[in-house]
Amino acid sequence: MGWLQISIRRSRVFILTLPNFLIIGAAKSGTSSLYMYLKQHPQIFMSPVKEPHFFSFTSESKMTKGPGDPIPKAITTFRKYIQLFENVEKEKAIGEASTSYLYRPEVAKRIFELIPNVKLIAILRNPAERAFSAYMHVVRDQRETAKNFNEALLFEKDRIEANWDPIWHYTNVGFYFKQISHYYQYFKPNQIKIFLYDELVKDRQKLLIEVFDFLNVNPNFLPVNLDKFNVSGQQKNKLIYSFTKIIFQSPNPFRWVSRQIIPENLRWKVTNWIRTNNLKKQEIPPEIKNELIDLYREDITNLESLIKKDLSLWLEKTPCD
Repeated sequence: MGWLQISIRRSRVFILTLPNFLIIGAAKSGTSSLYMYLKQHPQIFMSPVKEPHFFSFTSESKMTKGPGDPIPKAITTFRKYIQLFENVEKEKAIGEASTSYLYRPEVAKRIFELIPNVKLIAILRNPAERAFSAYMHVVRDQRETAKNFNEALLFEKDRIEANWDPIWHYTNVGFYFKQISHYYQYFKPNQIKIFLYDELVKDRQKLLIEVFDFLNVNPNFLPVNLDKFNVSGQQKNKLIYSFTKIIFQSPNPFRWVSRQIIPENLRWKVTNWIRTNNLKKQEIPPEIKNELIDLYREDITNLESLIKKDLSLWLEKTPCD
């Protein structure tokens, strides 16, 4: 049942449940999809809030300053955090997915101090492509003020210093070696499972079998919905995007009605289908990708030795016209 703490209030016994596994990142590497797949497994309980960011932010630090930053919604009190898991019943695996956990260096220690036996899952994506996907994510959401990706990269240092949300830290988030190393300082190797985004794209079912086995739940379960979620891209029609946000996400009477009459899985599927089909896929400019590969080369080489996975594809440059 995860990490449990028993407290007594007014002669009643309360069992406080915390997660026994966490998806720690990386952002824009398939974590939203993995969250939705695990959410469908009958032996897995996923936090109803996908990214509570509990271990990342204090009430003071959560107020990031980027346009439309969502981090003010971060859960920073223990009482609110445990409420996320109050509906756990007989599920064996209890988890949440906050992509900021991998990036922020103080998080590994905080997690270890509260739930030292927790299992940790990370999905890592080619850092150059991940950076561009993060850029297209905020372009999709109409939050990016830079004229293009190159200009956005030039703004990155100033945005970090101004305390913008990690989604804007396009290149910085991609230095995985140091980030993962923090976790190996506190947790045993058998508590950490590292996957590659390429593995998720190539064979989702095979990856899920490995995840389910890692979590000690039925590995033969196949989610009904294996769509890709939270895809980045250029909007074809901004009105369609705004409509889905009003109906399914933003707090308003329409959203309340949709939640009452449309099952959650169907609601997610419809919203995701509309949004994905309203996006135009963009590719990272080859010259910028090649520059980023050079930037990440040493980190990728060190990471390859640490996680014992072949990352040679991440180092392949794209021919420029």
